[in-house]
Amino acid sequence: MVSFTKLKNLLMLAFDWILHDAGSADTCQVTVTQPRFQGADYSVHTVFLTCAFSASGCSPSSLQVLWFRFLTNKHEDLCTPGCTDQQKYKVHFLPENNVSLQINDLTVDDNAVYICGIAFSDSSSPLSKQTGDGTVLMKTGAEQQHNNGKVVFVFMIITSALLFLYSTTVFTFFVIYKLKPKLLKKSGKEDQRTENCKISSGRKIFQAIAQELQKQKYAEQPDDLEDDTVYQNR
Repeated sequence: MVSFTKLKNLLMLAFDWILHDAGSADTCQVTVTQPRFQGADYSVHTVFLTCAFSASGCSPSSLQVLWFRFLTNKHEDLCTPGCTDQQKYKVHFLPENNVSLQINDLTVDDNAVYICGIAFSDSSSPLSKQTGDGTVLMKTGAEQQHNNGKVVFVFMIITSALLFLYSTTVFTFFVIYKLKPKLLKKSGKEDQRTENCKISSGRKIFQAIAQELQKQKYAEQPDDLEDDTVYQNR
């Protein structure tokens, strides 16, 4: 695969070939700047790639705008300066030394590096023909967008679950904090009631034992009296 730098050097040679009939305005100097990246949603069908340039000592009447694109292992001439597919591509001249390339019927197959070239055809100066560093165009496919949506949805579910657990934990601690004094007070009352029940039960058992002993004592007294009476009669 040919490197991007080598392809760009070949592009500059192509500039010289395209503009081989350049004139004698040797003081012309051009600089070109482009955005590094431009993304497009899967629902977008038309995109505009911008390009800005500055020129000094150049004749505005001889301005030419050229667009190329680099794919994986080749480059394509899009507008040099006439566009190869006028339904697909269109060049726009904007104020303040700005131009743009309009791309219609955008698909993921249009993902590439787009190079903007500025040239003044009546100059023989090497600096009168310059290109930008290129704009990477990336359109997101519908399937990728759907997968991204699923990831976001799962992330939202996980976040909601974590927030629910956090809220439940905080609420539980709050309830325990509020009810702890009441629970301790209630537990103290129950302990006191249990102790009172134990004391009362002990008293009842003691009273029952005393009553039983008293009954046994009374039951033994008639026999003693009968023995005394018999002894006296004898």
